[in-house]
Amino acid sequence: MIRVEGSRELSEDDAWGAVLARDRALDGLLFYGVRTTGVYCRPSCPSRRPRRENVEFFESADQAEAEGYRPCHRCHPRSPWGTPTERRLRRAMEYLDAHLDERVTLERLGRAVGLSPFHLQRAFKEAVGLSPREYQDARRLEAMKERLRNGEDVGRAVWSAGYGSVRGAYDSAAAGLGMTPGQYRNGGEGVPIRYSLHETRFGHLIVAWTPKGVCAVMLGDDPDRLVAELQAEFSSAELARDDAGAADWVRPVLEYVEGTAPGLVVPLDLRGSNFQLRVWNALREIPIGEVRSYKEVAESIGAPRSYRAVARACATNRVALAVPCHRVVGSDGSLGGYRWGTERKRRLLEHEHRLRRQGAGEQS
Repeated sequence: MIRVEGSRELSEDDAWGAVLARDRALDGLLFYGVRTTGVYCRPSCPSRRPRRENVEFFESADQAEAEGYRPCHRCHPRSPWGTPTERRLRRAMEYLDAHLDERVTLERLGRAVGLSPFHLQRAFKEAVGLSPREYQDARRLEAMKERLRNGEDVGRAVWSAGYGSVRGAYDSAAAGLGMTPGQYRNGGEGVPIRYSLHETRFGHLIVAWTPKGVCAVMLGDDPDRLVAELQAEFSSAELARDDAGAADWVRPVLEYVEGTAPGLVVPLDLRGSNFQLRVWNALREIPIGEVRSYKEVAESIGAPRSYRAVARACATNRVALAVPCHRVVGSDGSLGGYRWGTERKRRLLEHEHRLRRQGAGEQS
């Protein structure tokens, strides 16, 4: 196990999945050395991925260098800011954060950071997973959420976050939160969320739904922890266990898990950024019994260089099984990471392969 962020630990399979996905979130926390070159890198290094048998992992740059590795000249693993282009992209994000109340054009942003508009748009989307405009929209929403959580009234939070109109804020909240700013300010008060708990072959399962559809499907070993995760964001929501009223929402999930249904189709209430929703919709297009690489998913949504952002969208998916992020693997076929554990991911894929074979047998 590799220790990152104090008490958090990663298995070597999860670490390798982060390398394959070029997971920028672990830069500075995880390093990998390549025995054949004697070089060590951070997970997001743009260089070609090495063979797994030639890689070893480290918890710090000092540890890698103590084993005789030298820092990569492409990703600069000791630098907190990375490559020159990444430093410019960092400045671009800081510039957008400082001008949330303005419409910043690509030309203006490019002049501010020293990149051409074309190069800026392409590099920004590859690194962040969003265009500069989409990033600014997402940051406005996050700024409004933070102010609402801190108790500001809706009007002040809307204007302070940089929205030009209350209508724009409400449209953004409807897409990103699934509720009005006022409801979010009150901790989701008035938003009914019901849930049901079940024990399955893949561990404990919680299914939660709103009147619009299923908003969470989570797997784990501890049912109390699953409930706590559900409560975390909307502490004042009308959250209640409702096993009796769960049939229409839960039955398709359980039938899929038990292998009595060939697939899983259930109404969903998905909440996320435009990019996340594009990724999650693409995952739902992957047929049962098949897998795709992060790069293939990125290509399918028209953003071929955004595979790192695709990996982050998979990691933030709350609707397991119905949004099948377990069907995304490394380019070399390795499992990669999984929010609910790589062993559970392996078993889910084996389960789906069996279902696919059974379906083929029935048709023959």
